[in-house]
Amino acid sequence: MTEATPIITMNLPRRTLSYFSLALCLALSVSAPAVHAQTYPSKAIRFVNNFPAGGPSDFLARTVAEAITVNFKQPVVTENKAGAGGNIGADLVAKSPADGYTVLFGIDTAFTVNPFIYKSMPFKPSDFKPIMVMVSSGLLVGAYPGSGIKSLKDLIAQGKGKGLNFSSGGSGSPGHLASEIFMDAADIKIQHVPYKGNTPAVLAVLSGEVDAGVLATPGMLPHVKAGKITALAVTSRQRSRSAPEVPTVLEAGLKELELEVLYVAMVPAATPEPVIQLLQKAFTDALKRPDTQAQLANMDLFYEGLIGPEASKRISDLSQRYERIIKSTGMKVE
Repeated sequence: MTEATPIITMNLPRRTLSYFSLALCLALSVSAPAVHAQTYPSKAIRFVNNFPAGGPSDFLARTVAEAITVNFKQPVVTENKAGAGGNIGADLVAKSPADGYTVLFGIDTAFTVNPFIYKSMPFKPSDFKPIMVMVSSGLLVGAYPGSGIKSLKDLIAQGKGKGLNFSSGGSGSPGHLASEIFMDAADIKIQHVPYKGNTPAVLAVLSGEVDAGVLATPGMLPHVKAGKITALAVTSRQRSRSAPEVPTVLEAGLKELELEVLYVAMVPAATPEPVIQLLQKAFTDALKRPDTQAQLANMDLFYEGLIGPEASKRISDLSQRYERIIKSTGMKVE
């Protein structure tokens, strides 16, 4: 009996041994992600925010990082890697190990706008999987008070006359896209002036360097409340919770300017699904904390919480809409 086993094993057909080896390899490959998930996270996690410090996505990243640090009992560090409309930071994450320790934290435009305005991209949208579409926000159409512009109608009238200068957070940013949509929909003249991030773009409106801008609501609201920027409309489907007196663009007569920014968290596409699920739960728990909810309300951010196919579809639908707009307006990198 003791000699029977090696004789049988030695006489197995080569094809059978190959199938056995393949099955063993498959079993090990399937179990590897589960083993990894059992030990995850065992070290610090890095959030790469692909926009400059001080903007809404940066503030949100640091808020979520603080909550997840408590949840995971591991440090979550936020780094800003801005440039090329978010492409630099996104590319860094795309080329990072797919182990859940490097997360892209930013807005949708790297996937919904940039592929259509840059001649070449260092990564493909398919290089990523979404952890979550976390929250969304509208933009705010705001004007420099010294311009005398007090309504969207006034803004359009000036655009049809001497023209307007609009600031944005950079080429390909939501503010740039909104400027192109506005110019096309209202048949007005707008000179787009790109800045390095949303914060300096807002300051340009505040100081009168430009006439106006269609910029992220969270960055504009403090100055609106202080009377230093005139709020004309919001581009979201609903009015701002923090400035309910400001009409939507639909109410102001320019539905074409409806536009929302999605704040997204992404990982390299090969990241194991069990790890993505752990991150999804951590993000959900972080965003639903009462203190986080209060901060979201203060920033006029609306909870979305989309994961899996729903998150992918939301991004894909937006991408298809923006592709049509970009082709129609001829929007390009400046």
